[in-house]
Amino acid sequence: MNGQVKDSTSSANHQTDTNQPSSGTAQTSKKPSSGSPSPGRLIFCLLLTAALIVIDQITKVIAVDALASGKSIPLIKGVLEFSYVENHGAAFGILQNALPFFVVITLAAMAVIIYILTRLPADRRFMPMRVCLCFIAAGAVGNFIDRLLFSYVRDFIYFRLIDFPVFNVADIYITCATAILMLLALFYYKEDDDFNFLK
Repeated sequence: MNGQVKDSTSSANHQTDTNQPSSGTAQTSKKPSSGSPSPGRLIFCLLLTAALIVIDQITKVIAVDALASGKSIPLIKGVLEFSYVENHGAAFGILQNALPFFVVITLAAMAVIIYILTRLPADRRFMPMRVCLCFIAAGAVGNFIDRLLFSYVRDFIYFRLIDFPVFNVADIYITCATAILMLLALFYYKEDDDFNFLK
């Protein structure tokens, strides 16, 4: 009789144990995987990048029409103005007439950006990174189009106050997005597994 009671008690305990998840399973399901980006997010990136490129090209066309005669249009006198310049090199006038170099660098940069975008998790937490990469891609392609069509980049924004090299909208995309991306990497994406998608 006692043996039967013990057997039924141990059987009940066994059923209770099997119904409770193990600690390893609980830890694993604590942070579910976000998976790969959905086609919708990739289409969003493509459309955003294309729109930014169009904006850059339109501003350059307007700048050429308004400023190619050599005149400048002041926005803030002595501080900021529109002044058209044809830049045959990179930023600050370096690497003049080095088109093959720019082709290689642009294609390499685009390959890295596309690789990251196709591996970014679908989690909304990675949307800021996704948008920054789109801006960088748009800036790179915008200036690349200029180099392929004209062998130079059309610049027209000039900070006269500090005599900063003339730049364009594509340069703003790249500079601002890169700075924001660095801040995100330093202060926002701080978890150990935030960059596991690159592995």
